[in-house]
Amino acid sequence: MNSTQHVDTLVIGGGQAGLAVSYQLQQRGIPHLVLDAAPRIGDAWRTRWDSLRLFTPARYDGLDGMPFPGPPDAWPTKDQMADYLASYAERFHLPVESGHRVDALRAAPDGDGYLVVSGDESFQARCVVVAMSNYQVPRIPAFADDLSQGIRQLHAAEYRNPEQLLPGTVLLVGAGNSGAEIAKDLAATHPVVVAGPSTGEVPGSATSFVSRHIVVHVLNRLVFPRIMSVDTPIGRRARPRIMSKGVPLIRVKSRELARLGVRRTGRVTGVDHGRPVVDGEPLDVADVVWCTGFSAGFDWIRLPVLDDATGEPVHDRGVVPGAPGLFFVGLHFLTSMSSAMVHGVGRDAARIAGLVASTSLGEPAQALAVVRTTAP
Repeated sequence: MNSTQHVDTLVIGGGQAGLAVSYQLQQRGIPHLVLDAAPRIGDAWRTRWDSLRLFTPARYDGLDGMPFPGPPDAWPTKDQMADYLASYAERFHLPVESGHRVDALRAAPDGDGYLVVSGDESFQARCVVVAMSNYQVPRIPAFADDLSQGIRQLHAAEYRNPEQLLPGTVLLVGAGNSGAEIAKDLAATHPVVVAGPSTGEVPGSATSFVSRHIVVHVLNRLVFPRIMSVDTPIGRRARPRIMSKGVPLIRVKSRELARLGVRRTGRVTGVDHGRPVVDGEPLDVADVVWCTGFSAGFDWIRLPVLDDATGEPVHDRGVVPGAPGLFFVGLHFLTSMSSAMVHGVGRDAARIAGLVASTSLGEPAQALAVVRTTAP
């Protein structure tokens, strides 16, 4: 027997984007349910590398209604962020069901909204908000299979600490923020080479007085949410490059990496007799960490709303043309550079929740969020 749950609005994803949307829906009295694949709220943060800290100080790391605890100028660890998200959901009694990986999102058979399938359960909803980043499936080049079996390979999503790697030179493929952060983490224990073109970097040193007390506020209050936005000419011009090449280095910069002895090279272009080819020459390495990003991973969306070439959702500020009641929150540069950042997701969540409320069927706020029925 398959069970079907009927809910006004279904939110897919229980990270910061999903919780931000849930809070905003709750404030508007919209009955809803949040499905999250992880066993616990915050696990997407807990499973990242051990030394990771957020790129923003605590004053910018809270969601609406609950500031991040602790000193506002501290840089939270990834586990502190995970615990904050769990506390946030508990404080506001957000209706999150963990351990529900979504297998398919399609139009409801009766034409009334959408059907979401998760294992043996299905959920029918008038509105669906996909509250996830487009960093779901690790992307590794095909020629990785040609590397020598003696070279240990990890994607950045699998990297936790230097103890995972073999002694010897580590090649980090990808020169964005993940590559820079992991390079710093490894520099004390391994010779490190970072391959790939520069993504640029924000000005200043993360540890300087000017950066800590001026630059960080300019970036997070003005540049990321307002200037680098789809609402400005400069933001619209920069968006395609940022979407394809990554965000400029924020905390670990090229000068610091050079001081730590990290070597920079051009792209990895292939494999020669089991060794990676860098700048036209094969390189002897013990390990390769692929900091090559992620593909969107939205192939479970069985609706004509994805770009055929990239697999990315086609949307206008999170609203999907031709799919009434389907929305996205948490995507990279949904409306600005801060859309996928903790301090920026709330603005998009509030706007989308307002659109959900504006199309509501008028059910009272105290209505039961979920009604369970059973079908063969």
